[in-house]
Amino acid sequence: MPLLTFASFLFFTGLVAFITWRITRRDDHSSTSGFFLAGRSLTFPLIAGSLLMTNLSTEQMVGLNGSAFTDGLSVMAWEVVAVMALVALALFFLPRFLKSGIATLPQLLEIRFDKGTQLITNVIFLIAYAVVLLPIILYSGAIGLQGMLDLSGLTGIESSTTLLWLTVWIVGIIGSIYALFGGLRTVAVSDTLNGIGLLVGGFVIVYFGLQAVSDSGGVLAGWDILKQANPEKMNSIGGSDQSVPFFTLFTGVFLINVFYWTTNQQIIQRTFAAKNLAEGQKGVLLTGFFKLLGPLYLVLPGIIAYHLYADQGIKADEAYGHLVFNVLPAPLTGFFAAVMVGAILSSFNSALNSTTTLFSLGLYKAVLKKDASEAQVVRSSQVFGWIMAISAMTIAPLLAGQESLFGYLQKMNAIYFIPILAVVVVGLVTKRVPPMAAKIALVGGCLMIFAGYFIPPFNKLPVLMHEFHFVALVFVLLVVIMLLIGKWRPRTEAWQQEDVGAVDLTPWKGAVPAGILLVVLVIAIYVAFAG
Repeated sequence: MPLLTFASFLFFTGLVAFITWRITRRDDHSSTSGFFLAGRSLTFPLIAGSLLMTNLSTEQMVGLNGSAFTDGLSVMAWEVVAVMALVALALFFLPRFLKSGIATLPQLLEIRFDKGTQLITNVIFLIAYAVVLLPIILYSGAIGLQGMLDLSGLTGIESSTTLLWLTVWIVGIIGSIYALFGGLRTVAVSDTLNGIGLLVGGFVIVYFGLQAVSDSGGVLAGWDILKQANPEKMNSIGGSDQSVPFFTLFTGVFLINVFYWTTNQQIIQRTFAAKNLAEGQKGVLLTGFFKLLGPLYLVLPGIIAYHLYADQGIKADEAYGHLVFNVLPAPLTGFFAAVMVGAILSSFNSALNSTTTLFSLGLYKAVLKKDASEAQVVRSSQVFGWIMAISAMTIAPLLAGQESLFGYLQKMNAIYFIPILAVVVVGLVTKRVPPMAAKIALVGGCLMIFAGYFIPPFNKLPVLMHEFHFVALVFVLLVVIMLLIGKWRPRTEAWQQEDVGAVDLTPWKGAVPAGILLVVLVIAIYVAFAG
């Protein structure tokens, strides 16, 4: 049986690689626009598919279902509140990003503030991606795969540490090849193919999981049993002892979502490559509709795993792999493992593509070698990409032993999410706040949150007021500091954003109604499951 699982896994993985190669083999990978921005040619299905897949990785599938195993439905906040952030991206941020024709977020900060602000933001992103994002993607992927494919049984390797290192390195090398030789369109196409597989696979697992709960009595019967047996797990309102208490939805959880979906280079690089504003808005809002379905395949399986295996001493982050391995028929397990590898590769190569874009356009071309040719810039990104990939593959296995992978990820992310978001928001809504204010907020904000998490006695603060309220407080503080500096030491001239004519900026007529509908649906979901 494991061999059949493994054979179907290899077949589906190879199929996605082959189709991606056929579609993108004649693409321009030699110019910076072709390599980093897909020649500004992405239409709304590719933008939505790529956004969804870049987000929907194993740290989501494994981590969020692991959190649901512990806390229940309240962790759906990370999916549902994201919809609000996507509406903000479509209606407020994206028109301004496309107006400046940028390839990276730090470029926008250079246009609004100065080169120093761009440089600081670039360095913050690069450190965060190298130390936090890339290793977590690889680690969570390796843990998920080990559970699904029973890798120790297949390979005969007894040592879980050796197996972890091996899985991380194999997945990391394949992901690096995708990102560093293919460019953004290759990433976007493989993302979309894997995205279809992951959505189908995610719902199939829910189907088989609910069948297992009802002992083959049907999905609806399984749902009823789940609600009656675990009513405390089916409440959308998080209690104070859970990872997402209800009132944090209006503070830190909201702000982390807004940063993630509107100013995180790894995510928004897809939207910079939109053919025009209307296609970009359609792609972003379509992603919002898909995110509303997120609790079904990112939270419900964790609750099903709790119902089935809570008494077996399974760790939260092992719950999802265990469920897949036990409820799916063998060929489907192989298919889903292939899709999971696609998800790992997708998030890993998207993050790697963004990292190399930040380095080669933000540091190599802007600082180290200003006269570099297009070919040299692309080459520098590939060399730097391998350095980043190798460091991530080395750090990833060292993450073993974290209590909650998803909780750890959000905590580490907040250190740089919050300061960058504060600077972008103030930069876009004010005209006279000077570069000095942005630099103080970037460096000071990262140090403040780091101190609040790790340095006594400051680390008492997040405990007293919940860490998500704490990061929201830091956000407000940074905005106030920047506005005060803008009042005392304003820019001599008011900043005016110029339209560089990169793409057509005519908005999609349905953008505002679609945005309103999404917000109403978010509120309806919370009300429906409020306990």
